[in-house]
Amino acid sequence: MPMHAQPTMAVKKHRLGYRKNWVFDMDGTLTVAAHDFDSFKAAHQLPADQPILEFLETVDPERANAIQRALRAWETQIAQKALPALDALSLLSALQDRQANLSILTRNTKEIALITLEAAGLASFFRPEWILGRDDAQPKPHPDGLFRLLAAQSAEPGDTIMVGDYQFDMEAGRAAGVHTALVLDVPEPPQSWLPYVDLHVRRLGHLLDSPIH
Repeated sequence: MPMHAQPTMAVKKHRLGYRKNWVFDMDGTLTVAAHDFDSFKAAHQLPADQPILEFLETVDPERANAIQRALRAWETQIAQKALPALDALSLLSALQDRQANLSILTRNTKEIALITLEAAGLASFFRPEWILGRDDAQPKPHPDGLFRLLAAQSAEPGDTIMVGDYQFDMEAGRAAGVHTALVLDVPEPPQSWLPYVDLHVRRLGHLLDSPIH
């Protein structure tokens, strides 16, 4: 393509980077992964084989509240030191230039998400009302948060991408009927994740020119 030529409509249609609506997981996707959930579970006598949020739904309110307080304190400490993931700034800048809608859907809280994004230098890319945490919608893998964002933006699922680094992100995207992009620096994703993954890349910077159907 000549240096100054603009991509044709046909090219735009099949490149992920020209989709209008982008929903990002935050921790480990837009930021450098820093949460050692196994250590947190061990320190608070939580089952190693069960996600924390789902476990909290099964215990008495007093214990659940105590764990929630400890979880928020731990997450806040990590948030205050958050670093942007490789390519995060350049990707978000490119999408912003293309006037894409940029959202966050995280299993963290919105309050802590705002701290994280500010620390990582990414806050300016996101409207606060388009940042949803576990207190704003049912946590992923439930698609509730995606449905809420689609409605708020009058967005079409076929023009929307869910970007994340974990199976729950992909499951939520598949359940909401949007495209799913897994960013994980491994040669191949776990086999059990594959039914939910439309595209796998090893770094964020590979998303813009990736084909999508």
